[in-house]
Amino acid sequence: MKSFARSGVLGLVCAFIAAPAYAADVSTGPCGFCVLWDWIPFILNGFALNVVISILAMMLALVLGIGLGLMQISESKLASVPARFVTQLLRNAPWIVILFMIMSLIPYRIEVQGWGNFILSDWIKATFAFSLPVMANVSEILRGAVASVPKGQWESAESLAFSRGQSLRWIILPQCVKQMIPHLMNWFALLVLATPLASIIGVREAVGSAQAAMESAGSSPTLLIPFYFFLMMIFFIFIYPVAIWSRRLERNYAINS
Repeated sequence: MKSFARSGVLGLVCAFIAAPAYAADVSTGPCGFCVLWDWIPFILNGFALNVVISILAMMLALVLGIGLGLMQISESKLASVPARFVTQLLRNAPWIVILFMIMSLIPYRIEVQGWGNFILSDWIKATFAFSLPVMANVSEILRGAVASVPKGQWESAESLAFSRGQSLRWIILPQCVKQMIPHLMNWFALLVLATPLASIIGVREAVGSAQAAMESAGSSPTLLIPFYFFLMMIFFIFIYPVAIWSRRLERNYAINS
């Protein structure tokens, strides 16, 4: 989580280093910060799509990841072996590869008999693509949390004549929640940071909006530092509180456990 804090400091350092070059170009182009000021609402509107994609992808990843994690810890090899394979495959695949794969496999229009045609826009497909690697990591987080529960808890549940499913539902999983929350928040922050990849496939989120704004303003080199520094700062402002909260929860749960 410290990497999020370092990213903001690194951005300030890079901006300071690049300032002389930027100042030298001001005389040959428009004032970058003046142009940025006019385009801030447009970029923030694009950033709202980053947030929407992140929230929806995280919700989908939680639902699918919990199911995949439960399959991982299943006593049936027919469920656990494929689940482990899918988990490891998606955990170790580059996000951009998954993004392009989903964009290629899912059609733009889906026809459902009796319901009509459904249009799947690029941002919807990107949301599903981003949910897949997070789903795999949620699955692994759940598996690790269950494995960390002392065996005495399972034995106590068995002594009460609980089935395996009842033991998981009423005894084991409730103890795993507090261990999982900080890790899930961490992955949400990473998910937000990954959403600008959607600009590669034409989704008009914050980075895509900033690029469109710079093209409309003439694509002057003087626009690069103000626009990209502004992008970095809005992501930092959104993510840094999540990082602080996650670190605090990790510390509190470590003390209480």
